[in-house]
Amino acid sequence: MSDILEELDAWLAANWDPELTVAQWWQLLGSSGWAAPALPTNAYGKGLSRNEAIAIGQRIVKHGAVAAPGGLGMLLAAPTIAVHGTQEQIDEYVLPIVTGQQAWCQLFSEPGAGSDLAGLGCKAIKDGEEWIVNGQKVWTSGGQIADMGMLIARTNPEAPKHQGITWFACDMHQPGVDIRPLREMTGRALFNEVFLSDARVRDDATIGGTNNGWAVANTTLMFERSGLGAGGHSAAALANAGTIAGDLPKRAGDFVKSAGPSGGGGGGGAMAMGAVKLFMQMAKDNGMSNNATVRQDLVKLHTLHEVGRMLAMRLKAEKSAGRDIPGAANIAKLSMSEIMRQSRDLGLRLAGAGGMLHAYNAADRKQLDDATGQPLLAFVTEMGLFAQGPPIYGGTDQVQRNILGERALGLPKEPNNDRTMSWSELPKNG
Repeated sequence: MSDILEELDAWLAANWDPELTVAQWWQLLGSSGWAAPALPTNAYGKGLSRNEAIAIGQRIVKHGAVAAPGGLGMLLAAPTIAVHGTQEQIDEYVLPIVTGQQAWCQLFSEPGAGSDLAGLGCKAIKDGEEWIVNGQKVWTSGGQIADMGMLIARTNPEAPKHQGITWFACDMHQPGVDIRPLREMTGRALFNEVFLSDARVRDDATIGGTNNGWAVANTTLMFERSGLGAGGHSAAALANAGTIAGDLPKRAGDFVKSAGPSGGGGGGGAMAMGAVKLFMQMAKDNGMSNNATVRQDLVKLHTLHEVGRMLAMRLKAEKSAGRDIPGAANIAKLSMSEIMRQSRDLGLRLAGAGGMLHAYNAADRKQLDDATGQPLLAFVTEMGLFAQGPPIYGGTDQVQRNILGERALGLPKEPNNDRTMSWSELPKNG
C-alpha cells in the first residue's frame, strides 16, 4: 500500500493545481484512474481493493486537493456497468462518471414496489431501436441534479416477475421525465418522485441484456448496501458532479476546506462518521463527560464503527484469497442503521432541551446557534431527524434480515409462487 500512496503523492505533486476548474481537475483525476481506483483497469480504475481505494481518497484530501466526484454514479452506476456492461458501454457511461461530467440517480423504487422491488410496474415497450418507458419512481436521491438514471423497468409482463426486468441507462434530459421534489422532516428535499411519460431509452443502453435486469439490479443493490454500510465510507468532494449542479466551471481551489460536521444532509454514513468526536466534545462542553452512561454510549458507538471497519478489512482478506463472506453487505447495512439510531439517541441526550429545536435553513441555523449557544446543535438535530431514513432506504432492515436468513443461513423462504407465475397474473401491491 505504501508504494501505491507514494505513486499517488508523486502524481498529485505533478498535477494538482487549485487554479484549475473542477471539470479540468476531475478530468485529470478520473482519466488517470485515481478517482475510482477500486474499478477494474478497463473501467478507468486501478483494480485495487476497497480499503485501498478509501485510503487513496483520504490521501487526496490530505494533500489539499479536491476529492474525487461523489454521488450515485460513482457508488452504484460505474461499478455496476463495469461488471455487466460491454467495453463500449463502459467507455460511454463510466468515463463521464469518474471525471464528474455526469451525475446519476437511481430509478428503482416505486409507490407499489419498494421492499418488493421485483414487483415493479414501470413498463418499457420496444419500438425499433428504442424503448418507450411509462411509469412512476419514488425516493429518487439526487434526481433533481442527475444527467442519467439507473432505470429498471418491466420489459416482459408475461414472465415471472424476477425474469421480465431490464436495467437501462436512461437520459434524464428529455421531455418525458418529470422530477418532483419530496420534502423530508429535516426540511431538505434529498429525494424526488419521477414520472416517466413516453420517455425513450436507446436499445444499446440496455445493461446486462434484455430481461436480465434483476441480476444487474442485485449487483447495484450489493454496491449500495456495501457503500451505505458501516466501514464503507471514503472522502467525499464538496463539489457536485454533473451538468446541472453548476460546480464544474468553478475554481477547484474554492472547494478545498475542512469538511467537518455541517448538518448538511446527505448520506447517513457520512454524518455518522464524525459523530463520535463531536459527541465527545459536546459531553465535555456540557459537563457530562464523566457521566458513566454517556461514556458507555460513546464507547458503544466507537465500537460499532470499529466492528464495521474490521468487517471491511476481513472482507478484503477473504476476497484476496478468492473467497467471500455471504451477507457481508447486508450486515454492514444493518450495522449502519444501528449506528444512526445510537447517534440519534446520544446526540439528543447531550443536546438536552435544545434538541427539541431545529433550523430548516442557513439563516435560521445562525439564529438558533446564537439563541442556544450550541454551535453543534444543528448537526445533532439534523442527525436526529435523518436517522429514521437509513433503516429504510437501500433496503429496509427487515429486508436485510430476510436476505441474511435465506441466502446466508439457508433458512427456508416463505412459500409463494412468484418465481413461476407471470407478473401479469400476480396480485399487485397497489
